[in-house]
Amino acid sequence: MSDLYPTSETMSPDEKFTAVRNLKQKLEENFVALGQLLSDIRRTKLFRFKGYDNFRDFIEAEYNINGSLANKLSATFELFIEEMDEDENRIKEIGFDRLQMIRPLVKKADWETRDKWIEVAESTPTNDLREQIKEIRKQEKTQDKDLKQVYIEQYMEKMLAWFNCSSKELNFKLALFFQDADLDHVKKVIKERQRLFEMQLPNSKED
Repeated sequence: MSDLYPTSETMSPDEKFTAVRNLKQKLEENFVALGQLLSDIRRTKLFRFKGYDNFRDFIEAEYNINGSLANKLSATFELFIEEMDEDENRIKEIGFDRLQMIRPLVKKADWETRDKWIEVAESTPTNDLREQIKEIRKQEKTQDKDLKQVYIEQYMEKMLAWFNCSSKELNFKLALFFQDADLDHVKKVIKERQRLFEMQLPNSKED
């Protein structure tokens, strides 16, 4: 555990507020210590000492720090230092930017995968790390598509090829087709086919 954390606990409210103001001047160098103080202030609701109802208003008004950035700083400290008990110097060497890239992946990963991501962040240049994570997210997005979305895409591909037109033109043709259709009948057919489709989905339960 970082030796900064117990030091923060012994500081008075005014000392913490002053420390935040000083540390923000060189954020990249001090993001661990700053994250610790912001985490402490938010967790203990110390912002009320200054007359604020919430953390975001306090941090933006008092220090001109964007609330989103403040949350990232505190979340970085809480995950990598508090929860994972990583060495503070190691975390500083990786840097705030690269930690932000891996934080969403680390947060939901098991411990073995977490360790691997720390090693990857240590050894991978920022741009390469960004591209690697982008590719992983693309793969996850593809894997997370539900079967209804796949069905829609297959249908659209088939119809666009059949009519040899754009999506906008296809919508126009479908509007012409349904203009005088018996909508009650269409609704009935769709309801029946949707029920059959959903019964075939994995983990589906019959009524």
